[in-house]
Amino acid sequence: MRRPSWKPSLALAGSLTACLAASACSGSDAATSAFPSWHNSQVNVVSRMAVGGDVVAVTSMKPEGTLETVALSLRDGRRLWAHPATMAGRLPGMGVSTPALVRSGDQTIVVALDPGKKGRWNATLIAHDARTGAAKWSRPVHSTFGPQRCGPYVCLSEHTALAKARMVVLDPATGKVLWKLPGISEVEWSDDNRALLLRLAGNPMVESYELKTGRLQWQQPIEQALGPGIDLSGGWAFGAAGDDLVGYVAPYTNPRTKKVSAFGLFSIKIADGTINWMRPSVVRVYPSGNPGLAPVVRPVDRHGSYGGFARLDPVTGRVVGQITASDVPGSGWWLAFPDRMDKLGFLQHRAKGSAFDLAAGRPVPPENVRAWSFCVTDPKPLPLRGQPPGFYSTAALCEYDLGTGKRVAPASTPPSWYTGSQDGWRLWRDERGGLHAVNDQTADAPGMYG
Repeated sequence: MRRPSWKPSLALAGSLTACLAASACSGSDAATSAFPSWHNSQVNVVSRMAVGGDVVAVTSMKPEGTLETVALSLRDGRRLWAHPATMAGRLPGMGVSTPALVRSGDQTIVVALDPGKKGRWNATLIAHDARTGAAKWSRPVHSTFGPQRCGPYVCLSEHTALAKARMVVLDPATGKVLWKLPGISEVEWSDDNRALLLRLAGNPMVESYELKTGRLQWQQPIEQALGPGIDLSGGWAFGAAGDDLVGYVAPYTNPRTKKVSAFGLFSIKIADGTINWMRPSVVRVYPSGNPGLAPVVRPVDRHGSYGGFARLDPVTGRVVGQITASDVPGSGWWLAFPDRMDKLGFLQHRAKGSAFDLAAGRPVPPENVRAWSFCVTDPKPLPLRGQPPGFYSTAALCEYDLGTGKRVAPASTPPSWYTGSQDGWRLWRDERGGLHAVNDQTADAPGMYG
């Protein structure tokens, strides 16, 4: 129900699908030999990655189907420690939860959910020293979507399966509750002073809170941008673009009324919540860049017919490249983009595909055009033990030759619009769950999944 981490749905355009989940595949590290890089094949990463204080924290699945929190050195990929992990109250559509990694003074803390139960509590939230794994504090939990970093603190929506759901803001050093907020919230952006929260309610809002005091600074109902009838059941995604926050809400068809909820892309100012621009009735397509970096969308009219494809400028919302609906081939294709996203490709597996220059909107020869698409078109749910069925690992991308529809071997490093970058490092998982990293000094930017 949150990020693109569920099984493909045919709702997003012909044979393209939303493909919000898949196994992953990475390129060879040989292409990154000019930069510090590493590959750890001893983990089976199934979540997104958290980075901070020269540590990478992930959720990994063991062969028997149980989960563990794993911390690795960012510099060399060396495994530092591991601890049993679980999800209690998280919904399958949200994907496997990621540990929260927070800086506290001169220490970095990893916060994750432990399967330990006590009485009416279904799990235990435990904070660990990021380098040693030593336990710092714990908190019993009934149900939660998982911990998140919010500036210098830890945010946790707890009791999510109960009517008394709330979000608590915790001191990462002690676990002390600093302030509370009724209902379920998710952190979409934060710095040292404020956090922007998505309030999951009948009338979903983005709200800004002062982190030290919990004081509400501003609120913006999403329906102001996309119209009435917002339903977050279809999923959502956010990303920062300079001083703005760009959000996407996916469509959802109510099984009782058969009505489709309002959906689309919008931008608001981080400082005061003012709406910058809005693009209602467009679906985000996958793979593509983060909404705050390089959103690619497809318009849908009121009859449910899909138009062409357009790449938008996340700062202005303007179209910077597009193709028309008449250019879209019939069926059997998957979207694919090269490193710079200057072309849009329609991948036909093991057959000749097609490609378009996005800026000019004209076809180009697909021969020798290399582009990235999902490695698996029919992903299988993770065989997790003791968890509800339907969780998928985050998808990664494989490199293809559009002229032949075959994988490129050896593949190069996945593009930065997919991996994102933090402190010059880019990380990704391969289709076996192994973790790769390269320090190519790419500027900080969000990846496809955040």
